Amino acid sequence: MSHDPTDGTHAHDHGGRCDHAHDGHAHDHAHDHGGRGGAHDDHAHDHGGRGDHAHDGHTHDHGGRGDHAHDGHAHGGHAHAPTHDRHAHEHTHERWIGPGLFRSRTPRRARSFGARAFTVGIGGPVGSGKTALVLALCKKLRDRIRLGVVTNDIFTREDAEFLHRHDALPAPQIRGVETGGCPHAAIREDITPNLDALEDLMRACAPELLVVESGGDNLAAQYSRELVDYTIYVVDVAGGEKVPRKGGPGVTQSDLLVVNKTDLAPHVGASLDVMARDAERMRQGGPVVFTRCNVGDGVDAVIEHVLAARAEALAAATPA
Repeated sequence: MSHDPTDGTHAHDHGGRCDHAHDGHAHDHAHDHGGRGGAHDDHAHDHGGRGDHAHDGHTHDHGGRGDHAHDGHAHGGHAHAPTHDRHAHEHTHERWIGPGLFRSRTPRRARSFGARAFTVGIGGPVGSGKTALVLALCKKLRDRIRLGVVTNDIFTREDAEFLHRHDALPAPQIRGVETGGCPHAAIREDITPNLDALEDLMRACAPELLVVESGGDNLAAQYSRELVDYTIYVVDVAGGEKVPRKGGPGVTQSDLLVVNKTDLAPHVGASLDVMARDAERMRQGGPVVFTRCNVGDGVDAVIEHVLAARAEALAAATPA
């Protein structure tokens, strides 16, 4: 988002997905951006996963997700004009001053799991091994629990097709989403396409555990808690031993950090001990698992974390 400090005009850019206009009205409220800044004063929004809400005399009706009206004009499918005309704002927008802390990360939302099963979000840079982890999880869990998987790619369904080719799950249990823009937008700012795919899976297959794999993105990418209940961030040794200490919300705030491709350490001059030490420090002791997902090494430890988090969430679930 950009501001013109001389006249109060500003524009929001939601990764090419949901730029929009609000004309001639004041904002006097607060948004929850999943612990990533963007504070607004006076009241908070809780969309209950999405939700309907009001702003200073105009209403938002997302119909469960994205269609809504501002100042008497409707927006379909969350497609918006890219400007905000001049109007008074009684709030501030915070700049990120750091990657955030593991112990103060946004907590999992209490919810019922009847309409949508416990959902795991897997993120990480391009080529870190996200899809390999998803495939390994499917192979190890598919005979124990009914799974559903949604993959994200920008203009293809490559990762979904990869899972189909490797018989990860029966075809009806896999969905591919073409985000058409920055990968982080589909897991954070405009989660509608992924929610649609997850709900479609629930209707078709009634999975007991859902997995969303984001498109490859940078260290700042982190999931909205409206979309997933548990977050895994995957980095790989080939990126260099410096990656964990570079931080970023993906590294510091994910529920589980996975350091993949450990066998490549000697080939790229990386020290696994250094990576473990830096990850421990950056994550305040939060869990880290070292893996070789393509051959299954370390995947059982990942599964233990996922199933423990799921059991805890189900025990605390709110009534349907």
